Amino acid sequence: MIVVVTGLPRSGTSLMMQMLEAGGVEVLTDGVRKPDEDNPRGYYEFERVKRLPEDTGWLDEAEGKVVKVVSMLLDKLPGDRRYKVIFMKRKLEEVLVSQAKMLRRLGKPYRPEDDRKLMEVFRKHLRELESWVARQKNMDVIYVSYNEIIEEPRVNAERINRFLGGGLDIDKMVSVVDKQLYRERR
Repeated sequence: MIVVVTGLPRSGTSLMMQMLEAGGVEVLTDGVRKPDEDNPRGYYEFERVKRLPEDTGWLDEAEGKVVKVVSMLLDKLPGDRRYKVIFMKRKLEEVLVSQAKMLRRLGKPYRPEDDRKLMEVFRKHLRELESWVARQKNMDVIYVSYNEIIEEPRVNAERINRFLGGGLDIDKMVSVVDKQLYRERR
């Protein structure tokens, strides 16, 4: 069994990885992408994931651990393994504002007039992916709202603990939720 945290970029996947690590789940990360102003506690990424589906050799290393897979690559995971998928959701307006802020800080191109189109692209992607996930026999999925984690961390930590079969340290999971890092409220 591999635990997968997924969602759109800027949807709270790093926070979920922090919660799971604090709760006692071993994370698969390489530390290549360093913490910065946008994710001061780190990104919890594993670079080889970005090479799916060409590179799946790392999946043996992921057994019994949690790994972050951006939603655009979720359907590239091989179907010969079992996955517990924690799918992070966040208000799309907040995703876009957070992404725009990060792009500006990095000096990358950003055009506010593209937001409406990008929101439609994201909505379509999420609809199609949720439909695809529902048909996968090798994936159990739980949808978790970033916005609700911030408001009710304990309720959500308990829900995630049940989904993963119990045994996580709920208090430690809750302790990593920092409302100060919720900066793009909409």
